[in-house]
Amino acid sequence: MKQIGRTHRSVEFKHQNISAVLEEMGLPWIAGYKPKRNYQASIFGAIDRYLSSNEELVYHQLPPKVLAVAEDAGTFVDVPKLGFQSDRPWQLERLVRKFDAVERDLRNRSLGRAGEEFVLEIERKKLEKFQRPDLSKKIRWVSSEEGDGAGYDILSFQPDGRELLIEVKTTNGAARTPFFISENECQRAAASAESWRLYRVHLFAQNPRIFQIAPPLNEALNLRPDIWRASFS
Repeated sequence: MKQIGRTHRSVEFKHQNISAVLEEMGLPWIAGYKPKRNYQASIFGAIDRYLSSNEELVYHQLPPKVLAVAEDAGTFVDVPKLGFQSDRPWQLERLVRKFDAVERDLRNRSLGRAGEEFVLEIERKKLEKFQRPDLSKKIRWVSSEEGDGAGYDILSFQPDGRELLIEVKTTNGAARTPFFISENECQRAAASAESWRLYRVHLFAQNPRIFQIAPPLNEALNLRPDIWRASFS
């Protein structure tokens, strides 16, 4: 305020504008500044310059230590409503494409692994809460033991003993941050619709939350082909 001669409210509003742009980019908000979208065009260039000079904030965020899982009643939230992307200013669209959240989260193996470990702990606590330590001991981290070919990451159980096949997708961004899902995962979801669930872990670096999606996936998500396999045969 002293440096730029602006009021407290003006500075606060600008930080809320920045949070809104960061949310669109699939990055964590500025703590304490809820997004507001009445931004001016000059903000996009300023954010681009700052993040381009501080790329560790985008690409090298270390997974948080969140394994002391609290009561799961506050962790699980509703699925965002399905909708279509409203028109973005071209400057914002360029930023979203430059700092691609889908590609960033897909390549951040340590983030993905930490998210799966977080869900493992939640599932164990859930079954212990329902007095099913026998089932808790049977939970398996399938993707860690066997790789990604199964079409899900974690084998857990419902309290009544039914299997629960959990695919975990983790981001430090907000709930509506897009993510990659493979053809193999989609096929497994369709083949095991009664037991397969997608756990979308979001706001992971700040205050982790999860929503669940059950098949058919196209009723909750806009799915579109994004990667093409190229070959000579």
